[in-house]
Amino acid sequence: MATTLTDLSIDQLSIDTLRLLAVDAVQKANSGHPGAPLGCAPIAYLLFHKLMKHNPAHSKWADRDRFVLSNGHASALLYSTLYLAGYKVTLDDLKAFRQWHSKTPGHPEYGDTDGVEVTTGPLGQGMAMAVGMAIAEKHLAAVYNKPGFEVVDHHTYVLCGDGDLMEGVSHEACALAGTLGLGKLIVFYDDNLVSLDGPTELSYNDDVLERFKGYHWHVQRVADGNDLGAIEAAIEAATSEPGKPSLIAVRTVIGYGSPKAGTNKVHGEALGVEETAATKKFFGFPPEQSFYVPEDALANWRKAVDRGKQLESEWNDLFSNYKKANPDLAAEFERTQKGELKSGWQAAIPSFPAGKPQATRNAGGAVMNAIAAQVPELFGGAADLTTSTKTIFKPGESFHVNPAGRNVFFGVREFGMCAAVNGMSVHGGLIPFGSTFFVFTDYCKPALRLAALMKAHALFVFTHDSIGLGEDGPTHQPVEHLMALRAVPGMTDFRPADANETASCWRLALERKSPSFFALSRQDLPVIDPASHDSYAAVSRGAYILEDAKDPQVVLIGTGSELWPAVDAAKMLAEEGIRARVVSFPSWKLFEEQSLEYKASVLPAGVPKLAVEAGATLGWWKYVGQDGDVIGVDRFGASAPGKTVLAELGFTAENVAARAKKLVK
Repeated sequence: MATTLTDLSIDQLSIDTLRLLAVDAVQKANSGHPGAPLGCAPIAYLLFHKLMKHNPAHSKWADRDRFVLSNGHASALLYSTLYLAGYKVTLDDLKAFRQWHSKTPGHPEYGDTDGVEVTTGPLGQGMAMAVGMAIAEKHLAAVYNKPGFEVVDHHTYVLCGDGDLMEGVSHEACALAGTLGLGKLIVFYDDNLVSLDGPTELSYNDDVLERFKGYHWHVQRVADGNDLGAIEAAIEAATSEPGKPSLIAVRTVIGYGSPKAGTNKVHGEALGVEETAATKKFFGFPPEQSFYVPEDALANWRKAVDRGKQLESEWNDLFSNYKKANPDLAAEFERTQKGELKSGWQAAIPSFPAGKPQATRNAGGAVMNAIAAQVPELFGGAADLTTSTKTIFKPGESFHVNPAGRNVFFGVREFGMCAAVNGMSVHGGLIPFGSTFFVFTDYCKPALRLAALMKAHALFVFTHDSIGLGEDGPTHQPVEHLMALRAVPGMTDFRPADANETASCWRLALERKSPSFFALSRQDLPVIDPASHDSYAAVSRGAYILEDAKDPQVVLIGTGSELWPAVDAAKMLAEEGIRARVVSFPSWKLFEEQSLEYKASVLPAGVPKLAVEAGATLGWWKYVGQDGDVIGVDRFGASAPGKTVLAELGFTAENVAARAKKLVK
C-alpha cells in the first residue's frame, strides 16, 4: 500500500519534501545527481532544522556553524535545503538549477548562493577546506574567548561520499585534523556502497572506521540513514567529544525511494519522467506536480528562521557584554571579521638598504615578522619546510601546542595545506598562508584553482623558484609552473626581483583581498636602492621602468632573479653605444590591470623587446611580439650549483646582451 501525505509525521513530510524538490530540480535541468539527495535528506534536515547553529536571515553571522557539502555533486540537496530553511534561495532558483547565471549552479560555488560556505565539487577538497575552517575556529576561540564570554564557539559539519575518501587530499587533511585535535569538526560519511561506475567494492574496500581511528578521530556508525533518532544521538555523541574530530558513517541507500535505488544508475543523471513519477508515488506525493511543497512542511522548515534569529540575538547580547569587558579585543574581532586591515599597518613594512644582497625568501620572512604585530590575523605555516621557506613567526608558538599560536606545521601535505588555507580564508577572521617549494605547486594546483574561483583572500608563499636553486636538480627546479599559475583567472602572481619589491608584494597581497602567490628565490640577489624610486608604487603597476636610456633601441624585461642579468647586459650594451631600457616585471596580473597608455609607456610599440625569465617561454610572446625574443627554459633543469645551471642555460649578462644586439636594427 502506497504511503500518503496524511500518513506522514511532520519530520518525514519535511524530509520527503526536500528529497523530491531535489529530484525535480535535477529532472527539470535534465542534468545532475538525484541519488545522494534521496539518500541523505534526513541528515540535512536534522542539521538545518534542529541541530545546527545558524541564521537563515544572516548567512554570514560570525559564530554560525558551518556546513560543507564536500560531495558537491549533491548540490540539489543543499539548494533545496537552503530554500526550505529560509535562506535567500527561491523556488524559482531551484527551477533554474544548472542554468546560465542562476544562483544554483551544478556544484556549489562560494559567493553565488546564499548559505554556500565553500566551492566544492572536486572531491576531497571540501573535507580539506572544512579542516581549515575548524583550525580557524580553534585559533580564533583561543585568541578571543574569555571566561564567561565564548564568542567563538561553533562547529564545522561536513557531508562527504566515498569519492571524497578515495581522494588523496582527504587522507592528508584528515590525518592533520586528528593530529591537531579539531574537536569541533564533524563529518558525515554517506556510506551507500555505490560509486559512479558501480558497487564501491570494485575499487574501494577501505575499513573506513579503522582508518579514521588511526587518524585519532572519534568514530561511529549509524546502520540506517532514515533513523533520525540514531543520527541525532550520533551527533550528540560527536559534539560531546571535544578533543577529537568525529566521523559518523551513515549507511544510506543511494536514490532511496526511486526505481533505481541502490544502483549506480541513480548517481549522475536525472531519473526520467516515469521514474520521477514512481518516486513521488513511493513517498505519497502527487506524481503530476513538480516542485510541490506542502504548506505544513514549509512551515515546519521555516521554524529555522525564528530559531536562527533567536540564536544570533543571544550571541549579540553576549558580544555586547564582551565588548564592554574587552573593548580592544572586541574591536580587533570586528575589524578582522570585516576583512579590514589595521589603520597604519603599512608603517611596519621594512625598507631594505642597498649593498647587501639577500634572497627574496629571506626578505619575505623578514617582512612577515616585521608586520606580525600589526597584522595579527596573518596566520599559517609551511608543508614541513619552514626553515627553507622562512615562513615562521619568531618568536611564536605552534598552533599544535597552543591554539592561540600562529605557526601551523602542516607536515608534508602540500595539497591538504593549500585547501585548508582556503577554508581558513572563507571562514573569516584570518588572512591565512601556506608555503612550500615552487615546484610542488604541482601538488597544490587544484586548491589554488579553487582559491581563485572563490576569490578567497588566501596567500601562497613559494620559494626555490627556478633552476637557480641548483644541486637538487630537475625534480625540484620549476620550469612550467609560473606560466601554469599565471593562467589561473583571478590569481595574482608576484615574482619580486629584490628585497624591497618583496616587501611591496607583501603589502599588495594583503591589500588586494584576493588569492596571490609569491615565487621567491633561494639565491641571494642585489637590493635596489630604496631611495631611487617608490617601490610600492612601481610594483603596484605590475611592471615598471627600472633603468632607462633616451630613445631606447631595445627593451630588456626581467622578472625575479633574472632582472639582474638584464641590468648588467644593459651596461654592456651601453658600452657599445646601444641604448637599452630595463623593465622589472614582478606581476603579470597587476600589469594587465593597467591602462593601455601605461602599458605602452613601459613597453613602447616599435622598440624590440627581450624577456628574460628562468621558466617556460610560453606566454611571453604577447609582450615581446613577433619581432622580439625570450630567454627562458623550455626543457628541464640539471643538478649542479645554481650559478652553473643558470649560466649553462643562458642566464648571463653576456648572453642577454648578445641576444639583444640581434634585435637592434
